Amino acid sequence: MTDHRGVLVLLQDAIIKGEVRNCREFHLYGYVEGTIAADELIIYEGGRCYGTIRAGSARIAGALQGDVFVKNLITIQRTGDVAGQVQYGSLSMEHGGNLSADLRNVPPTMAGDLSVSVRRGSSVVVSTMDLTALDPDDAPEHLLYQITNVRNGYLALSGTPSTPVCVFTQADLQAGRVMFVHDGAIAAPAASFDAVVADHSGATSGAAKTVNVEVVG
Repeated sequence: MTDHRGVLVLLQDAIIKGEVRNCREFHLYGYVEGTIAADELIIYEGGRCYGTIRAGSARIAGALQGDVFVKNLITIQRTGDVAGQVQYGSLSMEHGGNLSADLRNVPPTMAGDLSVSVRRGSSVVVSTMDLTALDPDDAPEHLLYQITNVRNGYLALSGTPSTPVCVFTQADLQAGRVMFVHDGAIAAPAASFDAVVADHSGATSGAAKTVNVEVVG
């Protein structure tokens, strides 16, 4: 029987911000930001890991950036990108892989279920479960959302709920200050808005994503 004790698998679209310790094997398909300690770290293509990382061995096909210490072998595959203060016992790098001492700006990524539910003619707080930004090298107050194409309502900040806004920060989201206000229309079955987030350097999350708003009642 296979022994899965001490094995952590973080699937695609899953997020950890914090600390992972005492891990025998860490298989990363998703996003991690924090402090990682594992006997074996495997980052698959599309997986991203930022912070302070200590591992016995590592195989990297995704992105790894920060203070990295690998006691034995680090293998950087052709899609792997490793940057920062990197120490290792030995190195194997495939053609196309990248190893750099220069920390690079990481563009923000939008995450969350991109879905909100509101009672008709009422308002609801947009939580970080609904919409959030992932960026290991920018503070929440430096992550700026631009809102366009708002249908059947508007976004506002809790201090001024009657004033529509098209710009707010990740800090506003985390503090519960961002709300969607439905316009009360009976004929419209749903509402929505488009969002894109930019960091302090101007890098963005790419094409705007639509946040769907289910209208109930």
